[in-house]
Amino acid sequence: MTWTDVTDIAIALHERFPEQDPLEVRFTDLHKWVTEITGFTGAPDQSNEKILEAIQMAWLDERE
Repeated sequence: MTWTDVTDIAIALHERFPEQDPLEVRFTDLHKWVTEITGFTGAPDQSNEKILEAIQMAWLDERE
């Protein structure tokens, strides 16, 4: 799993933090949580605000 696997990341985050509102997560925390996902192999320095926002929105969709 890398930064481009937005849906898979969102599913993993939803499973790990089922009660968390994605809109209340700071991007610094989101970045950290993504890099801690088992099987995540993306380089930490290859994310940006656009990618994190896409993950956040996919996570929000997964939650609903």
